[in-house]
Amino acid sequence: MKLVRTAGWVSVGLVLAAGGAYAQEPANGGKAVAKRAPATAQQAVKPDAGAVQQTRPEAVSRTKAEPQTKQRAETDAKKLAEIEAREQPLRDAEALLKAGKPAEAYALLEPLDFERSGEVRFDYLLGISALDSGKPDKATLAFERVLAVDPNFAGARLDMARAYYQLGDMPRAKAEFEAVLKRNPPEAARVTIRKYLDAITAHEAAKLTRISGYVEGVLGYDSNIANSSTQTFTFAPGSPWSGLFPGNLLPPATKLTGGYEGVNAGAEVSHSLNDRWGVFAGADFRQHGNMVQTIYDTMGVDGRAGVMYGEKENVYRLTLTGGQFYSANSMRRDSLGVSGEWQHMLSPTDQMSFFVQIGQNRSAGFPATSPATDARIEGDTDQVVIGEGLVHIMDEGKQALFGSIYVGEEKDVAPVISPGLPNGGRTDGRKKFGGFRVGMQSSFTDYLDGVASFGWQKAAYQHVNNLIMRSRNEKLYDLTITANWRVDEFWSIKPQIALSQKKSNISLYSFDRMDVSLTIRRDFR
Repeated sequence: MKLVRTAGWVSVGLVLAAGGAYAQEPANGGKAVAKRAPATAQQAVKPDAGAVQQTRPEAVSRTKAEPQTKQRAETDAKKLAEIEAREQPLRDAEALLKAGKPAEAYALLEPLDFERSGEVRFDYLLGISALDSGKPDKATLAFERVLAVDPNFAGARLDMARAYYQLGDMPRAKAEFEAVLKRNPPEAARVTIRKYLDAITAHEAAKLTRISGYVEGVLGYDSNIANSSTQTFTFAPGSPWSGLFPGNLLPPATKLTGGYEGVNAGAEVSHSLNDRWGVFAGADFRQHGNMVQTIYDTMGVDGRAGVMYGEKENVYRLTLTGGQFYSANSMRRDSLGVSGEWQHMLSPTDQMSFFVQIGQNRSAGFPATSPATDARIEGDTDQVVIGEGLVHIMDEGKQALFGSIYVGEEKDVAPVISPGLPNGGRTDGRKKFGGFRVGMQSSFTDYLDGVASFGWQKAAYQHVNNLIMRSRNEKLYDLTITANWRVDEFWSIKPQIALSQKKSNISLYSFDRMDVSLTIRRDFR
């Protein structure tokens, strides 16, 4: 019994011990949880100091980055707009070229040339538009800039060759075409290049020998056929002629006026010996018939032959000339001479030249002692002329200014054909002269050109003229205005007005003259 009671207490003690341990564990665990739970809640609401220090710089960085990002976006948009603005003219030009409007494309791009020169795409489009709108000289400049930057741009080199071909510079065109051909271009390009090379070969063959000619028919009106003076002439008091005429005067002459017709024709042949040397020869025939005053009809034949040498910017010509001129149905003047000329290209738009002419004129008539031989006294001369000329091209070849200045001497070498001149020659003796000519040529349309020129010459004679008892001197002025309408490739119509005036201290030699004419011309090439 005592053992049972003891076992019961032991069991109760073990149960109580187990119950106390169990009851104590939750109590301790509850405290820990109670202490930790507020900490967890506090951490969710308010971070610790380390977390706060890490979060603030990121927020500040984001705040500063927002304006920078906006500014960067604005800068990128501005650059994109600028690129678009620079690209737009090129796109428009490409569209115009595809639409077959190269002239409009060139007009769009040309004002930008100074600013954008050196940009490969711009220069190429400018060159194409210039070439296809008939400005091969402008095209070569643009293509040269392209090839300077990109020598392997085959398209630009091919178009450069086309530009040289249009300019007539066949050697350069051939060299460029052959350079493209060596790069093994597509078959379509090869076919095009072959066609050009065949055309260049044919052109070079034709250049070896070239024959050209023309025929003209002329109708006109002359206000002073014989260059007559309408001034009264008074003999000098000491003249041997003084007192032989009433009042010591010669009455004014009567102007002979009237219409005329004429026929002119000519031909020239030239042959290239090689790239530098060439020879040429030509002849011209001119006939002038007055409808009423037939005694003043004229006819002349002139011939020439020479040799030519050209290299780079220089061309040299040496020409032998000769001819016969008939007037008054009986008198004939024979001429023979030689001339030399040097032409030098200062630039693509400027050319200068120097020339020397040496010639002689000899007259003959029927009979030799007729009164008309006075004209032979004037006609028997030896002459030397030297001068310089200049040509300036403007407006892409549509206009040209030209001018020349010259001096010369004319020696009197007439035979003894008058009792008043026992030593031969002419009354006034040797003549020294000089003058100039200036003018302008302009193309109004593709078919209509105009030329205007003005000339002035002053001459002084050596001997004392016994009509005025002093040396003769004179000034000659002339103004010519011409239009040339090319009806087609071979036919042209040329109206012209020519005004001339000579002023002399011997009024017998002074005159005014106006010549109005219309010429119809047919060329042969």
